[in-house]
Amino acid sequence: MSSVGVRGWSRRHRRAVDSAVAAAVFVYNLPVQGAYLPDGVPFATGVLIAVGLCAPYVVHRDHPRGSFLGVVAAALVQLSLNVGPLPADVMLVLSVFGVAAHCGRRTSLAATVVAIVITCVATTRWGIGTTGSTVIGMVTVGAIMVAAWTWGSVIGRRRVYVDGLESRAAELEWDRDEQARIATQVERARIAREIHDIVSHSLSVVVVLADGASHAVRTDPAAAERALRDLGKTGRDALADMRRMLGVLRDDEPGSDVPQPNLARLSELVDSVSLPGVAVHLATAGAVRTLPAGTELAAYRIVQEALTNVRKHAGPAVTRVDVVLRFDDELEIRVTDDGGRVAAASEVDENTSAASISGAATGTGHGLLGMRERVRVHGGTMRAGTRDVGGFEVVVSLPIGDER
Repeated sequence: MSSVGVRGWSRRHRRAVDSAVAAAVFVYNLPVQGAYLPDGVPFATGVLIAVGLCAPYVVHRDHPRGSFLGVVAAALVQLSLNVGPLPADVMLVLSVFGVAAHCGRRTSLAATVVAIVITCVATTRWGIGTTGSTVIGMVTVGAIMVAAWTWGSVIGRRRVYVDGLESRAAELEWDRDEQARIATQVERARIAREIHDIVSHSLSVVVVLADGASHAVRTDPAAAERALRDLGKTGRDALADMRRMLGVLRDDEPGSDVPQPNLARLSELVDSVSLPGVAVHLATAGAVRTLPAGTELAAYRIVQEALTNVRKHAGPAVTRVDVVLRFDDELEIRVTDDGGRVAAASEVDENTSAASISGAATGTGHGLLGMRERVRVHGGTMRAGTRDVGGFEVVVSLPIGDER
């Protein structure tokens, strides 16, 4: 196992590691402690002192103060019984390290001072030789305690830093997942708008063509045949668009790379609008520019929906529909017809109440609502309603710039 693997395992099994350390010190101390027990002190007492020194270390990460106090209590019992230095006394050093690593500076410094006092008293009591040797011993054990405190403080600061990094990483991961969830919802809404536009446009064309063919099948078979051919073409185009939309959901399917509709296909869209006695004209003004794919798709769908509304709601007074695209600082899309509307009350409400994307529009129909949503996403404005000279118009302005 590599060093990184060892560190990872030890972090995941901290209690087991601490227990192993305490057990190793206790086992090493057991056979040699008899040499340090004064006369009259039973062997079992030495064992209990060793247990008191080693056992608290098992919980020093979770309860550093309690662990340190437990070791200090055992050390004081050892001093009071005049039991000589034991190998298990090293646990006092490790307890100082634990307090420094897991407690605040004030608490760890106080614990270090207490440990130094105890070790100095013990060195004085157990010192052998000259006074100079005792002083050297006291300085040595004091330096060991200071080193343990320093080491523990460094480890503690590093642990806090690493914990902060892990917390920040968790927050970033959550934020990434949240952004992905929001992006998924936005994409689903976009796909829903696309499917609505495809289905409403194509089905309305199919209904009109089917009605026209049924009326002309006896009186004008040629016209009925043309209507049926157009009906088949419309159905095939709708199926192709639906396959493309499903391909967006399943990227591994063939045909998922079919290009999105754009302004270059507007002439095809206009040609597909066949209403008896209604002429549809497409015109552009200004220097035609290449727009971001999202803006072109939005413009195409807006024109498609506007023409679909004409087909669904136009009355016999409509003889002409004009689609004008004006390129300037913004792309202005204007779809107008020259007649009235024959529509249900809710549709009239939808059309006549649509005023602007900023809030005056309160229509309830899905067609204009879908258009307004597209315009809002791209930061544009929209106005829809009847004209003073008669007829109905939809006017949309889309910013020309980077795709949002």
